[in-house]
Amino acid sequence: MVKSRRVQVLLILVVLSFLLIHFLPCSNNAHMEEKPSPVHILILSSWRSGSSFTGQIFSQHPSVFYLMEPAWHVWVTMYQNSAKVLHMAVRDLVRSVFLCDMSVFDAYMSSQKKKSDLFQWETSRALCSPPACDSFSRSDIITAGNCKTICGKYPFSKVEEACKTYSHVAIKEVRFFDLKVLYPLLTDPSLNLKIIHLVRDPRAVFRSRENTMADLKRDSNIVAGSQETKGEMGPYNTMQVICKSHVEIYKAGSQAAPSFLKGRYLLVRYEDIVRDPLARAAQMYRFAELHFTPELQKWVHNITHGKGHGAQAFEIGSRDAVRVSQAWRKTLPFQKIEKLQNVCKDAMDLLGYRLVQSEEEQKNMSLDLLFAQN
Repeated sequence: MVKSRRVQVLLILVVLSFLLIHFLPCSNNAHMEEKPSPVHILILSSWRSGSSFTGQIFSQHPSVFYLMEPAWHVWVTMYQNSAKVLHMAVRDLVRSVFLCDMSVFDAYMSSQKKKSDLFQWETSRALCSPPACDSFSRSDIITAGNCKTICGKYPFSKVEEACKTYSHVAIKEVRFFDLKVLYPLLTDPSLNLKIIHLVRDPRAVFRSRENTMADLKRDSNIVAGSQETKGEMGPYNTMQVICKSHVEIYKAGSQAAPSFLKGRYLLVRYEDIVRDPLARAAQMYRFAELHFTPELQKWVHNITHGKGHGAQAFEIGSRDAVRVSQAWRKTLPFQKIEKLQNVCKDAMDLLGYRLVQSEEEQKNMSLDLLFAQN
């Protein structure tokens, strides 16, 4: 009797061991195969550089969960600090968003927060479609205006729920001024980070900043210091910091890049996007491991070949993108251009923007000649 029980116990142990050895690893492997590691995309730029439009190229893709400038919440809460001091808090928030851990916003938002409390949430197609909002299809091209009207009532928990259902997480951010700050993210095994560094002609940036100076006052003070932003030279001092940061980021990303950055940094000029939007969008999608669908190709073409003049700041609508990108040549006085070219000369030389030497040249030089250095 005792021997029979021992045999039964041994048989049970053998069966359990077989199940543990052969079935559990297979289940884990199957799970890993079903859900590959997400791709994380950081669109790294500065204010008024076409970054909102570039962000929309990613936001409208049905495989992408996108957030526009989530670090706005950090800067609004901790505005008395410098950009350098805030780098670490911004980096930690960006990492958490990439990992779809939205509890990071608890430090910067009310405990009663809703999805609509998130900065520019309506610019994210992912937050305007299931599971974040049931009013649109996940494959729809969705405008911010339509989304804001219909999808604002959902709870904040839907942000994290939606994020976890996408293969790509993309963030557009203008609050990094040093690529080295991002090295811990680039070496983090839990992330698969790719960086798109978007730049724009400083003269166009300066002209656009003049039109939105009041909206950018707090950010300018954080970037350059409140004393440096006062007086006639204030706008130039801010641009000097921005231009210097682009130079340093470009050098760190391409000229002296560490091995872990290989294949993970892409420089894109906004002017090249508007001159050939389909080709540049395709380039960025390949870099991000995304398919350029016919629907998206049509959207990119239409949004850049409209009749609009881009008069409304911070809004993305159909416009004549080439004409808007060159508006500074008709509206910015040459005296201001000279000052700006002086403070941003290194950035313009390195990034391939030709200096103009006279007012006549400013008005008459062709678009191709402005960028003939590359």
